[in-house]
Amino acid sequence: MRSTDPEDYQDVPRPITAMAKDFPDGNRVPPHRHRRAQLVFAARGVMVVSTPEGTWVVPPNRAVWMPAETEHSIRSWGNVAMRTLYVRGDAAGLLPRRCCVVAVSPLLRELILRAVELPLLYDEDGPEARVMGLILDEIRALPVLPLHLPWPSDGRLGRLCAAIQDDPASERTLEDWAAGVGASSRTLARLFRKETGMSFSAWRQQVRLVDALGRLATGQKVTAVALDLGYQSPSAFTSMFRRALGQAPTRYFLES
Repeated sequence: MRSTDPEDYQDVPRPITAMAKDFPDGNRVPPHRHRRAQLVFAARGVMVVSTPEGTWVVPPNRAVWMPAETEHSIRSWGNVAMRTLYVRGDAAGLLPRRCCVVAVSPLLRELILRAVELPLLYDEDGPEARVMGLILDEIRALPVLPLHLPWPSDGRLGRLCAAIQDDPASERTLEDWAAGVGASSRTLARLFRKETGMSFSAWRQQVRLVDALGRLATGQKVTAVALDLGYQSPSAFTSMFRRALGQAPTRYFLES
């Protein structure tokens, strides 16, 4: 039986190790870190990966790239089939230095599924090593997706953002929030730009997008998701989703 303890994959004398682990709907993995960089892939279900810098949502057939020693937690939407590649430092040199969500190509998907079946101590001069080398080539070529929710360091803005996450459908304006968090609306608007790189409205829309992906992945209907997140109609929600991800929600998950 292959280990499902990430610690067992950190010091294996190979450039890449691969772990398969499944999680039930609603599972939460508390904050932790690994000595190796990792590509965390969702073969089924949606993962929400959070770090001190922000949150990344990982739908099926997408993955989050995470540099070594990045503290993170993971929450499951639906039953999640997680497949993780742990990449040794000398093999990760040309890969991203910050967290990001990437689109997984059909070829990389099959390579990852193959990698979790290979022996941990695979032959470094044989075909198994060529599979791992091709995986690195594929990761370097993957497009980055806009599935990141940046998190502010300012305490006042953090309280506001946490409240929005708890109630994504809220239509409260910055003026409405100002008194409660101890800052003027002008200060809050400036902080949003400075600390998240987004406007208030763009950040709130990103919260809704992240929330919607999790809900849709568990089988909720587009109409119900749209109304729960404060949209006036399913068509308005679909327009937002298409602008952000290039596809309507039904097609996005159909092709996942």
